[in-house]
Amino acid sequence: MQRMDYHSNNVESYLPDDCLLIICRKLQNITDRNAFGLTCRHWLHIQNLARRSLSFHFSYNPNIYQVYIRYIPRLLVRFPYLNSISLAGCTELPDSALVRLRDSGSSLQSLSLYCCFGITDNGLTQVSTGCTNLVSITLYRCNITDVGLESLAEYCRSLENINLSYCILISDRGINAIARRCLKLYAFMISYCKGLTGMGFKGCSSTLTYLEADSCMLTPEGLLEVVSGGGLEYLNVSNLRNWVGMDGLGGIGAGSAPRLRFLNLRMCRFVGDESVAAIAKGCPLLEEWSVAVCHEIHISGWSAIGSNCRNLKILHVNRCRKLCDQGLQALRDGCGQLEVLYMHGCRKVTHVGLETFKIQRQDVEIRREECVSIGPCMDDLFAQ
Repeated sequence: MQRMDYHSNNVESYLPDDCLLIICRKLQNITDRNAFGLTCRHWLHIQNLARRSLSFHFSYNPNIYQVYIRYIPRLLVRFPYLNSISLAGCTELPDSALVRLRDSGSSLQSLSLYCCFGITDNGLTQVSTGCTNLVSITLYRCNITDVGLESLAEYCRSLENINLSYCILISDRGINAIARRCLKLYAFMISYCKGLTGMGFKGCSSTLTYLEADSCMLTPEGLLEVVSGGGLEYLNVSNLRNWVGMDGLGGIGAGSAPRLRFLNLRMCRFVGDESVAAIAKGCPLLEEWSVAVCHEIHISGWSAIGSNCRNLKILHVNRCRKLCDQGLQALRDGCGQLEVLYMHGCRKVTHVGLETFKIQRQDVEIRREECVSIGPCMDDLFAQ
């Protein structure tokens, strides 16, 4: 684009602002967009109006964040119609830096405060009262409590995606406020929130489809509330902490999770045949299932998986101590859709048993690596 003087008689004088906005938004190349803004001051103003996202570079240099804090208010004035802002990694960001969001955040739909350790309930309340159209928010490792979550639930009823992982100060009370008021909730991440038992999910909307609850302190009763909405398709409850009693995960297959397609029970060492059989029968749509490091699954459990999991494509059995040749045979004779079997460290599986499986199920790829996460990547749901 050739630069033109703002006061000269040129084509931009005859185009209304809404047309210029459409033209600016159609430019896909960053060089063209920059050239558009360099044409004249009016076109620069149009370019600023068209800007929809703002992301700061992730860095642990505190000096950089002092610059960020100084310029955030100016940038929010310059770009008044942002719908996505990422302040990820601004570890020194104070609550006061969010005041401008409260005053001009009505168009904001996505906000990431990933690793913003300085943000507390006060800052979250400011965001909540001003950014009432939020759809996605990341509060990973923020120092917030139930007070902040209750404010968020009160003002941001359209929330669909929430990341609260490592928010160690929250409890079931704050989760319940979100569950009852955010009726469009789709994806929820609460991994390593050690104050949660799961009871806060009572009354949760059926729209909840994706839940990450790795290394939480869920109870059997709380787990039933987690699946009570009936809409879950992805559930990660790996490495359950402080579980009382043996087994007890059969509630997942008790009829409340018929749409479940991805289930991660990795390192739930107490999981036994009864729970495995209940899940295999009650969750017929399962496509990927991890029972890695689950040491109490015997032949009857593997037989239940082989007989009932007809849609299963990926199965993780790494370091399952009770998996033997007979259990592997049950998987071989069943699971007709199986494509990938992650298996290593299963000491009771003999070389003959493994080779027999490979010969008779050449359609199944056996992988030795161990995957901590399963299923689809949901990072795109959260501005990090």
